[in-house]
Amino acid sequence: MTTASPSRLVFTGKQQVSLESFTLPALAPTQVRLRIERTLMSTGTENIVFNRHFDPGTHWDRWVKYPFHPGYTAVGTVEVVGPEVATLQPGDRVACRTGHASAAHVEAAECFPIPAALGWDEAVWFSLAKIAFHGASVARYTLGDSVLIIGAGPIGQMSTRWARAAGCASIIVADAVPDRMALAIAGGASATITGPITEARDAVLAAGGGQLPRVVIDSTGNAAVFSAALGLAADRGTVVVLGDTGQPGSQTLTPDVIMRGLTIVGAHDGHNTAAWNNQTITALFYTLAATGRFPLGGLNTHRFTPAKCEEAYAVANRDRARTMGIVFDWSAR
Repeated sequence: MTTASPSRLVFTGKQQVSLESFTLPALAPTQVRLRIERTLMSTGTENIVFNRHFDPGTHWDRWVKYPFHPGYTAVGTVEVVGPEVATLQPGDRVACRTGHASAAHVEAAECFPIPAALGWDEAVWFSLAKIAFHGASVARYTLGDSVLIIGAGPIGQMSTRWARAAGCASIIVADAVPDRMALAIAGGASATITGPITEARDAVLAAGGGQLPRVVIDSTGNAAVFSAALGLAADRGTVVVLGDTGQPGSQTLTPDVIMRGLTIVGAHDGHNTAAWNNQTITALFYTLAATGRFPLGGLNTHRFTPAKCEEAYAVANRDRARTMGIVFDWSAR
């Protein structure tokens, strides 16, 4: 059992991150104590927060207050269970939606068992997969469907794999970074397009056999991409806004919406239902990943100890195009 004081990452101001010690509260009867093994940086969300790259008055502005403790994806080992916990026992491997920290007290009902076939480095992708699931859900894929996924970063990669799992026949992935395309192909992309999305129409048509895709998913969180996405969906098609921008006022409509009868739908981590929520989506993701139907190999490109957190966020900002999964390894303690 862990005896040293736990530690966690904290943002103390704009572009300021450090590692701090903290004290866990008393363990509630329905909680478990976890020894965290890995956490995964959500490079989109966390860098918007880290850089305060959001407009005043947005939900980001209301959310980000200092000290701010980043992160929402962790995997670890159960060390202690509360007296009312019957579903878990010490030694169980679980995932949970908690921040970058070495230990946590978490409700047992909010812990998700990890299959033995998955290692920590694969299992830690569960929360980003869950976010992308909501995009796939509102896309309402049918067998043989067609989709263009704009952005091949972490959320785009997860979106590609959900489209494959849903039986889409045409999965086109577009990104300005060529190094991301091998991972997209490994995840199920039938075609890739490298370059500015504003210049991609001819390539999208060629990849789709002369047809625009029924669904376009904007996974980028880049407000400027939205207008281009509208022009790349088929008539009566659907554009899914999956990447959450800090500057929504810069997302502008085009005549495509009314003239071609487009549907625009937003997808967000918080759009849970009784049927599809943290527990059920994570269980599905782990089932598919453990049986090879949701490939995760090669997605982690950078690994840091928590003490190197300043370097980790510097890399995430300086070399964003060359990063994919940025993992904090809490096991070296």
